[in-house]
Amino acid sequence: MEKRKEILKTKILDFQNMLPVKLVERELSLPAGSGKIITVTGVRRSGKTYLLYQTINKIVKSGVSKKRILFLSFDDERINFKPDELDLIIQAYRELFPDTDLRDVYLFFDEIQNAVNWEKFVRRIYDTETKNIFLSGSNSNMLASDIASALRGRTIQFEVFPLSFPEFCTFKKMDKSDIYSSANRAKIINAATSFLVGGGFPEIALSKNVNPDMILQEYYHVLLFRDIVERYNISNIAVLKYFVARLINNLSKPTAINKIYNEIRSAGLKTDKNLLYQLAGYLDAVYFSFRLKRFENSVLKAELLTNSKFYFIDNGLVNAISYANTNEYGKLLENSTFLFLRQKVPFQRGLNYYKGRKECDFVVTDRQKPHMLVQVSWDITSGETLKREVDGLAEAARKLSCKNLYIINNDLDTVIHQEKFEIKVVPYWKFFLSNMDKN
Repeated sequence: MEKRKEILKTKILDFQNMLPVKLVERELSLPAGSGKIITVTGVRRSGKTYLLYQTINKIVKSGVSKKRILFLSFDDERINFKPDELDLIIQAYRELFPDTDLRDVYLFFDEIQNAVNWEKFVRRIYDTETKNIFLSGSNSNMLASDIASALRGRTIQFEVFPLSFPEFCTFKKMDKSDIYSSANRAKIINAATSFLVGGGFPEIALSKNVNPDMILQEYYHVLLFRDIVERYNISNIAVLKYFVARLINNLSKPTAINKIYNEIRSAGLKTDKNLLYQLAGYLDAVYFSFRLKRFENSVLKAELLTNSKFYFIDNGLVNAISYANTNEYGKLLENSTFLFLRQKVPFQRGLNYYKGRKECDFVVTDRQKPHMLVQVSWDITSGETLKREVDGLAEAARKLSCKNLYIINNDLDTVIHQEKFEIKVVPYWKFFLSNMDKN
């Protein structure tokens, strides 16, 4: 136990000595001094740790002494605590800084889900020691269930995604504000194509002379085996891999899990239908996939619908594990648009799709009232394609009494009038650079 405490002391001091951390700042900013436990979650390698670093830099820049920062990553195998050993962290810090009041200390615990019974430990130190607590984790269940039950109103929750397109431009040191000069506009459009195909994981955006597919395939391997197989004790790995491949192949389309179950049985693999529903939940929990339900005026009725659409955390990751999608710009654009909208309406409150006689890709709601309707189509130069997209929007607009209408496409920038509606047709790169909150 003393040896582990010495390791903790070394880690605490080593981190303090490296401050401030050199980084590229993200758009998301965490509040300091809120009096709440700040919780950050998201898929692996999306930048959660660096968001904590960014917050620490801000706190230190404000005049807080480095010795009042306690940062600890639970991804370190040397500190694989038993539930009754977590207090060693506090003991180690107090021995290092006996004259510092713990109420003035900022605690940052990275990948906290790796610590058994972390909830009780965090709740105790929040209630008795300090209100300045920041947590990160890769499992979204940490938000929905663990925090809701264990930390009971003590938290403010944030999600971290791979880079948005504006952040991607920042990482590439591009001027994203100048969209009118032809030279810079061409650079933005070129970057948008790279973003659409390669995705937005920070390491990929910053890497040079490295095969991004190799990095992304390793991300997928860790996500699949460490975050799903090990965490949820999955033994039927063949079924899991087939299920993931099948969902990716059906990207953006309503998907019946029962149909996939029958396919697996026909292929001679043994599985349980309930297992497939569980796997879908696990993929959601580790931020690999997201399910989009059909819009219904009744929330309960929407929850009972089984044919959800599936979208995925990053286009580059999808392409690295399924080359079939690489040149399917329509699917990739729809996935990117989903991610853009999803980050504006966190935890999937207020985002659905419309299905009547015709279809509309996305319904953005505010308190269950439709606020924006969005169609996505890569190429609408064909009269037939444009008519399909416009007709779907118009039907949804009539049914849902919504007039804020968009078609996101490759390059057309115009306004279309259909019946009594005005439809804004916007190139995807321009839409991704916009502030949707003002729409």
